[in-house]
Amino acid sequence: MQRPNAPAERTGADAPRADARRNRAKVLAAAQAAFAKEGTGVSLGEIARRAGVGAGTVYRHFPTKEALLEAVLSQRLERLTRLAAGYAEAPDPGAAFFDFVTEVVVSTPANQDLCELLGSEDGWPRAVLLASGRRSAEALAALLEAAQRAGAVRADLDAEGVQAIFTACVAIQRMRPDRGGLAPMSALVIDALRSDDGRDSRYESRAAAGKRNDAPTVCASCGAPITRTGPGRPARFCGPACRQKAYRQRRVRAAS
Repeated sequence: MQRPNAPAERTGADAPRADARRNRAKVLAAAQAAFAKEGTGVSLGEIARRAGVGAGTVYRHFPTKEALLEAVLSQRLERLTRLAAGYAEAPDPGAAFFDFVTEVVVSTPANQDLCELLGSEDGWPRAVLLASGRRSAEALAALLEAAQRAGAVRADLDAEGVQAIFTACVAIQRMRPDRGGLAPMSALVIDALRSDDGRDSRYESRAAAGKRNDAPTVCASCGAPITRTGPGRPARFCGPACRQKAYRQRRVRAAS
């Protein structure tokens, strides 16, 4: 007698379908790893070997390498969509946006060859990619708009600008010998996306710009010394942690 909670055995056509899904997932995982490490020149035969399946299995799911590349790219875009959607549910939209940007920048360099195909014009199939790309762009735009409404991100930034930042930071990341963690220059670029008390630097008055030398020399949050490092708006905080702390305190005061 079968236990009430025991899974039923697969019979008939269910077993082949389940096996086919598992094999397809194995091929996609092997292709993702192979393309990321060695570029898109890896053969389908080599991908079959790494997936532990026969070459015929690969060709049944992906008749051409272009079809496999498209599926791998689509899978990554869908992952980014789910990631952005997950961050969108966070209570702090600003912190969520910057956590998402950081994760994308750190994780993308290993997939740079794949990402470059998104902007190529070589005519290979794109039907699946178009839908995945649209969903990914919409999720990013929603996350960005929420962060801007919260006053955490500068108002003149749009989703296309964020994509450009991704490209620039990924190039910086790829220059690191170990490629581990967020490079200091990438962190500097990402930090430039932040809004200072919701004000956009484009609308700063000339009078205010002329008073930059009178900027505070201690952090407005923790009181630590601030060292000016160059032109631009004077810093009010010693780092991102204090800026986020001050932002959260402003939200609490506004809600009370």
